Amino acid sequence: MTETPTAALHEFAPVMDKLRAEFADVHPETTVSRCVRAARSGLRDVTGKATPDLVERIARQHLHVLAAAFAEVGQSQTTR
Repeated sequence: MTETPTAALHEFAPVMDKLRAEFADVHPETTVSRCVRAARSGLRDVTGKATPDLVERIARQHLHVLAAAFAEVGQSQTTR
């Protein structure tokens, strides 16, 4: 049975809401949504399934890495 995009969004809406709130001062909502979708897609490609708890953990890690990278870029631009 093929999963519809709407069903996928509904299943992961709580994950998106939680991470959007957690990273509200760090990333725009679109970035959070992209990270959640990328985590879901990656898990499905590798394991054949994507559970909300694993998607949340992977997306959170991606968001932390992005924040660190943006902080480094910001620091290097201010020291030029």
